[in-house]
Amino acid sequence: MIDTRTLTQLGAHVEPPQSPEAAVLETVPFARGNGPPAIVRFVCPEFTSLCPVTGQPDFAHIVIDYAPDTLLVESKSLKLFMTSFRNHGAFHEECTVMIGRRIVAATKPLWLRIGGYWYPRGGIPIDVFWQTAAPPEGAWLPDTGVAPYRGRG
Repeated sequence: MIDTRTLTQLGAHVEPPQSPEAAVLETVPFARGNGPPAIVRFVCPEFTSLCPVTGQPDFAHIVIDYAPDTLLVESKSLKLFMTSFRNHGAFHEECTVMIGRRIVAATKPLWLRIGGYWYPRGGIPIDVFWQTAAPPEGAWLPDTGVAPYRGRG
């Protein structure tokens, strides 16, 4: 059984962080074992942030795949982190890459990739992709499941 006593958010009432910088990504131990690495996927189909110029909301479908080494990101802390972008003004590219880099800093995975599939504003959808390196050998990497933009729905 994993010792969760060090977690400050899981099982507690926690107010959403006011910014991504204020958000705390917590981790739990992971025993990787032998064989090909596991791939963990988080999908956030209703991600929102703010346009840094107009302050209007931007919407995205975020897909995060990572191969954990010794740490997993705790999912409640990830949800709170993702929610913190609702008050954050940044361009699509910055938001997407910031999410990936924060998870990498917290978990030090073998590999991570993130896809940010942004809904159009001004008629142009923007898709942003970032990964740490080549995927680990032997890992099963499923398709992200997000179709090219055609009214995404």
